[in-house]
Amino acid sequence: MSRIEKTLADLKAQNRKTLIPFVTAGFPYADITPKLMHGMVEGGADIIELGVPFSDPSADGPVIQKAGDRALSLGIGLAQVIAMVREFRKENDRTPVVLMGYANPIERYDQKHGAGSFVRDASAAGVDGVLVVDYPPEECEEFAAALRAANMDLIFLLAPTSTDERMAQVARVASGYVYYVSLKGVTGAGSLDVGQVEAMLPRIRTHVSIPVGVGFGIRDAETAKAIGKTADAVVIGSKIIQLIEDEPFEKVVPVAAHFMRTIRKALDA
Repeated sequence: MSRIEKTLADLKAQNRKTLIPFVTAGFPYADITPKLMHGMVEGGADIIELGVPFSDPSADGPVIQKAGDRALSLGIGLAQVIAMVREFRKENDRTPVVLMGYANPIERYDQKHGAGSFVRDASAAGVDGVLVVDYPPEECEEFAAALRAANMDLIFLLAPTSTDERMAQVARVASGYVYYVSLKGVTGAGSLDVGQVEAMLPRIRTHVSIPVGVGFGIRDAETAKAIGKTADAVVIGSKIIQLIEDEPFEKVVPVAAHFMRTIRKALDA
């Protein structure tokens, strides 16, 4: 059982929802990410999604694109992100970490360091899962198998436009959890339709047996609580980025931790 699977199972046994914050690695300061990860865990985060900065983030909205651009300007790439996870693991060997990003940085990493080096190095650093936005499920069974052999999960996105065929394809290779994108478009776009999410999740669960997390459009305790009534996990990203982007270094962690506590309290209510 992977660390992600154990965390989700333990929380389900406690009748609690999983809280998954997303932050861009190396934002808003190059060396703050491990401290920020610890702060969010102290605030109630159960799993952390760590965004890998990339120059062409096609699925990201302006908030996360801007964060990625800033991290790239500070010299943050996949090698630095893996090192951040390694640093985090010096004090925390419990909280799962998922790397979220695009195929290009992974493929470039393997080209530079040798075939299979990303899986090897990510596993050694303590990464638990990978979500590659532009890896279609029908083309990455080998990658999924390599991750599973290293006790890591391959996580996929599903969307309001996903067909039954796509859900079945995802179900064959996904592990850990699936991430349902509750809005059409890019991250941070539009307003959340809770009713649409409630209607979609039973359809997803006819194909997918692993837990379902919901993200995009969750911005506060009220929307998190509403989504938590039907989803297994709640994912929050753009709002956290907005809260911390202009804070001085010493304020970033307290601000993020406080926000996590408000969401955790709402989910546990």
